[in-house]
Amino acid sequence: MASKAERYTYRIEWSAEDDVFIARCAEFPGLGAHGRTQENALRQIKVAVAGALKWLSDEKREAPKPLGSKKFRGHLTLRVPPEVHRELAIRAAEENVSINQLILSKIV
Repeated sequence: MASKAERYTYRIEWSAEDDVFIARCAEFPGLGAHGRTQENALRQIKVAVAGALKWLSDEKREAPKPLGSKKFRGHLTLRVPPEVHRELAIRAAEENVSINQLILSKIV
């Protein structure tokens, strides 16, 4: 069975500036860790997340729900200025697609 820290979403990126791999956890955006290898950076961020989870538990505070256990409906509300909405409607009409399809094609 996976530990609680294992259930979270991690990203590891190379930092040329620091000459190390930087690991972050999406559910704990304030946490970061580094390592000479991707594996080491991942181990370090999991240690940091485990520490944060223990602290939250000790403080009787709720931990963030892992993204992997959330259910997403597929609905996204986007607010844009009226002139942007108009431009999107024109582009969508020119491409013979819905505004939703146009926006989705730009972000995926």
